[in-house]
Amino acid sequence: MIKRRIGILLITAICVSLLWEVSLSVTNLQVHAQIPTVGIPTVTGSPQGPVVTVRRDTDQDSINVRSGPSAKYDIIGVLIVGQIVPAKGRTPGGDWIQIFYPGVPDSSGWVYSPLVSVSGSIPIVEPPPTPTPRTTPTVDPTLAAQFILEIPPTRLPTFTAPPQLVIPTFTNQAPQNIPGGVPMGIIIIGMAVLGVFGIMISFLRGR
Repeated sequence: MIKRRIGILLITAICVSLLWEVSLSVTNLQVHAQIPTVGIPTVTGSPQGPVVTVRRDTDQDSINVRSGPSAKYDIIGVLIVGQIVPAKGRTPGGDWIQIFYPGVPDSSGWVYSPLVSVSGSIPIVEPPPTPTPRTTPTVDPTLAAQFILEIPPTRLPTFTAPPQLVIPTFTNQAPQNIPGGVPMGIIIIGMAVLGVFGIMISFLRGR
């Protein structure tokens, strides 16, 4: 009976160990299956035909894209340093290059050729018409004069001098003397002496 129980326990232990090894091998297979063994190719698109690249030796981080081949045209966008865009054409002198610039009318813009590097042959294209200068409305002086009302002349304010400032003057008054020509100070001193003399007499009497 005891031997049978020991055999059952051994068989159970062997089955458990086999199941554990099988589960570990399956887990390793799943982990290895998730890791790619070869490099994933990346798809990079390159424009076909001639292109221009913004030069890196410029003094600025970006260049302007204008609506025509001149600084008189409006700025419609920018290109950053190192950016590559397809080229569509150039002016007869080659100073300006027409590029593909989506988001604007005709998806075209113009850049100054010394700021970019050209790769490929670029055909000459007809530049757009020169933009008309912006005019400011002018007023006909004859018509404007009809609406000018006569403004009566205004009198300029007159300056009135302020009244003269009166500064009071003070005179030194001599000390008042009693009739007879005796100064008041001598009388005060005399009265003080009499008072002291009276105090001494009363003190001696009290003793």
